[in-house]
Amino acid sequence: MTQSPMDETAPEQALPGTDWTGDTGWRGLPPAARLLFLLDTGIGLAIAGLVLGGLAGLLASWRLDLPSPLPPMLQGAASGLLVLGLWGCWLAVRQYQRTAWRLDDKGLSVRRGRLWWSETRVPATRVQHLDIQRGPLQRRRGVSSLVVHTAGSAASAVTVPHMDAADAERLRERLSRRIEDDDDA
Repeated sequence: MTQSPMDETAPEQALPGTDWTGDTGWRGLPPAARLLFLLDTGIGLAIAGLVLGGLAGLLASWRLDLPSPLPPMLQGAASGLLVLGLWGCWLAVRQYQRTAWRLDDKGLSVRRGRLWWSETRVPATRVQHLDIQRGPLQRRRGVSSLVVHTAGSAASAVTVPHMDAADAERLRERLSRRIEDDDDA
């Protein structure tokens, strides 16, 4: 079994349902992050569905010249909430499953997506400083977001969302040591 680059005693976490399990060093997000992805994506799309469905019901009542627009508005809002809310939940779970990170000798990598797949690579020599962000829900769930600020690029920050808080601390410490070692050299 392969060892993780972060902790010599912890085995590598397999990514559920991905093609990346053969790669060494890739770590998925903890199960506690799933709810936060649902809150980030699912609720946003549910609210959009509520508003868009209500507007569609209002337009339908106006177009059909109904005496009261309230019943079609409520039906449209409920339909929009249900459809976009369910789609948002499905999308959030997929985003959770398709997000992984890896730290190796060359730097930090973050993978996201499947259909629109992206891998962001941050060489250790480009790291300027590191931030850890913890909102109230993240603190309650024991996760953090690591923000890696880089030098000389249009996208000057790379975020690893909702990773295990202990992993975020260790990752920040290891990358900080590399920055200090590069400055001393």
